[in-house]
Amino acid sequence: MMKEFRPKLFDVMKNYNAKQFGKDVVSGIIVAIIALPLSIALALASGVGPEQGIYTAIFAGFVIAFLGGSRVQIAGPTAAFATIVAGIVAKNGMEGLVLATIMAGIILIIMGFFKFGNLIKYIPYTITTGFTFGIAVTILIVRLHL
Repeated sequence: MMKEFRPKLFDVMKNYNAKQFGKDVVSGIIVAIIALPLSIALALASGVGPEQGIYTAIFAGFVIAFLGGSRVQIAGPTAAFATIVAGIVAKNGMEGLVLATIMAGIILIIMGFFKFGNLIKYIPYTITTGFTFGIAVTILIVRLHL
């Protein structure tokens, strides 16, 4: 059972070489060029400072690279959370955001342990795209009123 929880990084490092390292550096720079400004923008849209966006992007990037399940996995900031984070920060401040982050992490670990991610295949594509579009419209409306 524990072998299933083994990060892909451990398997990849067995055959890692200088050529692959060079490719990874270039890929990392390209992802950073896109992710860091987006992280700053989403942090500002969430009601926190730009430095929190940068810290989060860097920390999350390293954690995802270490614990990810794919050798070619890319992860970055998502606008879907901007409205959620903004609501938490407005109502509960940064302390509330820290608590919500810890609670979300615990919930995600539990869901991963019980393989709840497999349930996504039962949610129709139109619902997931509609949800994402709804978040985009919400962000647009909030930004237009500020």
